[in-house]
Amino acid sequence: MYREDDIQYAMETTRVLHEPDRRIDTFGNTSFEFSILTEPMDEAGFVRIRDGRIEAGSPKIVTPEIIRGMQFEGFGEQADRFLQWWKDNGPDLAVLRYGFHFQKTDISEHTVHEPIEDVRARVVAEARRRANPMLAIIEGVDDTWEISLLKFGLDMIQKSQGINLFDFKRRGLL
Repeated sequence: MYREDDIQYAMETTRVLHEPDRRIDTFGNTSFEFSILTEPMDEAGFVRIRDGRIEAGSPKIVTPEIIRGMQFEGFGEQADRFLQWWKDNGPDLAVLRYGFHFQKTDISEHTVHEPIEDVRARVVAEARRRANPMLAIIEGVDDTWEISLLKFGLDMIQKSQGINLFDFKRRGLL
């Protein structure tokens, strides 16, 4: 189990070295390929490279009608206040809900005994040469590499929202 400090450190230090050209598709699932470079804290000149896929489900529109039908357990009057606020403000509100899931079966891992600077330069250069529009190169924290991957997912959601909202509006869905 990760401690809060571990999560905070991973969120602050994770960097996307090579960003995918594509964003999360509005209609249909999107599969990103990734390589995460990490350096174990106790071993200099040693880099772990994890390759795999992360899939983003298509965003779903969460409308006021859906929210009104939701049940909130254990929230007491706070949930009642929220639902009242939603009823008062909800007709013009719609939010997008995104979902990610790991394809752990696609994860592979290998290590190299080189300085991280050299590995970083080589992996990014190879990614640019391959020109795969769905590939991300991420530098993260070894013990919490999955948190680094989740941060990448959150970044992709932020960068995709505007496009996804435009697509929904263009089709008259918002």
